[in-house]
Amino acid sequence: MGLAVHSHGYIADDSQKAADEFYGPYAYVMSQLGRERGWSPMNRAQYEMMRAPEGSLVVGSPQQVIDKILWEYELFGITRFLLHISVGTLPHVKVLRAIELLGTVVAPTIKKAVGEGTGQIS
Repeated sequence: MGLAVHSHGYIADDSQKAADEFYGPYAYVMSQLGRERGWSPMNRAQYEMMRAPEGSLVVGSPQQVIDKILWEYELFGITRFLLHISVGTLPHVKVLRAIELLGTVVAPTIKKAVGEGTGQIS
């Protein structure tokens, strides 16, 4: 049996670019959902807290994303990680770049770190 983590997130070539590009679309959607559920609109301070190293969002450079996934691997013993990138109104070309970074940089590094082929994480 395994444990999975499913996180909202986004990967860009550098941390500030990722933070800035994802904030608007993410805040828009979460504020819409929040209004329906009686929550206050999301603000940048909340977002930055959520994307901090121990926060719920996985947003940043490839290395930051790798570090966060490996932290969750150590903390929870996860065997699967799912990244929900297409949250909000993020332009398709940016979603595609995030998927490219996930598949070509992040995933291979994670698999190497935890033992590719061991079934430890997928």
